[in-house]
Amino acid sequence: MTITTNLTAIGTRARAAARQLARASTNAKNQALLNIAKALGDRQAEVLSANATDYAAGQQGGMSAAWLDRLLLNPERLAGMVADVRSVAALTDPIGEEYDVRVLPNGLRLGRRRVPLGVIGAIYESRPNVTVDIACLCLKSGNACILRGGSEALHSNSALARLVRDAVAAAGVPADAVQFIDNTDRALVGQMLQMRDSIDLLIPRGGPDLIRRVAQEAAMPVVTGGIGVCHAFVDQSAVLQMAVDIAYNAKVQRPTVCNALDTVLIHAKAAPTHLPEIARAWLKAGVEIHADHRALAILGPLEEPRIKPATQEDWGKEFLSLTAAIKVVDSLDDALAHIERYGSGHTEAIITEDYSHAVRFLNEVDAAVVMVNASTRFTDGSQFGLGAEVAISTNKMHARGPMGLRELTSYKWTVMGTGQVRG
Repeated sequence: MTITTNLTAIGTRARAAARQLARASTNAKNQALLNIAKALGDRQAEVLSANATDYAAGQQGGMSAAWLDRLLLNPERLAGMVADVRSVAALTDPIGEEYDVRVLPNGLRLGRRRVPLGVIGAIYESRPNVTVDIACLCLKSGNACILRGGSEALHSNSALARLVRDAVAAAGVPADAVQFIDNTDRALVGQMLQMRDSIDLLIPRGGPDLIRRVAQEAAMPVVTGGIGVCHAFVDQSAVLQMAVDIAYNAKVQRPTVCNALDTVLIHAKAAPTHLPEIARAWLKAGVEIHADHRALAILGPLEEPRIKPATQEDWGKEFLSLTAAIKVVDSLDDALAHIERYGSGHTEAIITEDYSHAVRFLNEVDAAVVMVNASTRFTDGSQFGLGAEVAISTNKMHARGPMGLRELTSYKWTVMGTGQVRG
């Protein structure tokens, strides 16, 4: 069969499975998820062996440290995946929920009922945990999914997809609700982007080129996001240790992901005291600092070769590594203007004890997630209590921020009458 025929068959099977899954009971869906969690433990050796093959190929192919970190699976990360799957199983099933119910003056009972979207398509790169995250959130929300991972994680994703499909079938839920495309032919991406009859929503997760292409070429609605140029503004009133702790955690805890901190903006009056301490903590962790001329003037006495002059290219850059930029600003307004120009709409934070500044930051920053006195690393479906996420959307329509179960649903109006006719 041709690739097109294969994709057509995959779309047909997914659509049929979506209709069955939409009728599945909460108990059946939860059992499927619990089976997946158990299988991740029982078949750990199989998954880690497949991942080791991908990781070795990535090393030999010169994959960057950031992408290798995203690709890596180990027992600790698998345990985290198990915890996330169990968390999704424990969440309330959104399907069938009725809300905004009211009775009109003519006696009609009007409401909205939450329903699945249908078939979710996902095109993603490197991170194999996405295979499990998207499959589980789609299953619990009554959606079938078609998954197309990157060639760099083919063995890992294939092993996980087999595991998921086996676990789902054992629960009496259609295995075809989870479709995995194991062909790495790049022509598949272009063909998948045109599968409007089969795919109701497409989610790209990867680098800027992938996201840009999907947004431009897809024939169906697309959720874009994942590019996180994240800022933290250290205000004049910021508590020193809090600023150091947040800047350290947001940059160092896992620097290769989209919610890691990229740029610190620091108030000129806080810079002499706060900036050296932030820099010292970063330098101990191996962070390379790109500082503007005012920050360099303060940090110069540290005589550290990893402190370099910032260039124009450093502003608005997602580093995905132990690199960060620092800029000294004169006011909250200057910080807001910088974020407006260079932010990606992902996550922005302020560290302040000034309530009025915190409120202005929350009100005026245009981003999916805006934080006061907290690390940007909290922008995550699991951390937000969503169990996991299919993506972090920087869109303003349909969904914004971490996308969990409710963000994978739509609604239909329900009208209950007693024979009313319109006059």
